[in-house]
Amino acid sequence: MRATLHSYRQSPRKVRLVADAIRGKRVPQALAALRFLTKRAAEPVKKLLESAVANALVGRALSKEKLVVKNITVDKGRTLKRSMPRARGSASPIRKRTSHITLVLEEQR
Repeated sequence: MRATLHSYRQSPRKVRLVADAIRGKRVPQALAALRFLTKRAAEPVKKLLESAVANALVGRALSKEKLVVKNITVDKGRTLKRSMPRARGSASPIRKRTSHITLVLEEQR
């Protein structure tokens, strides 16, 4: 009962703030927390959580209220390298970071 999101275009450091807010919570409480978080990563993580719930319910007699966010990890993805023109013909690097998010649900007994 898992779902993954690859190459999400936001740095892992910022996405981990959202992941820490829902880790260990039941699904209804996690969805409520994501609905009111004021972080940009809250919406994609909410969609990922809903996808994991749909994956968990397919072919199983489970209840959405019994599912718990067992584990959510945010790993570093590919970094897009760009450059910004600077004074006297030089350039400074810009790193556009991406994240890989993995969410695992578990049925609480």
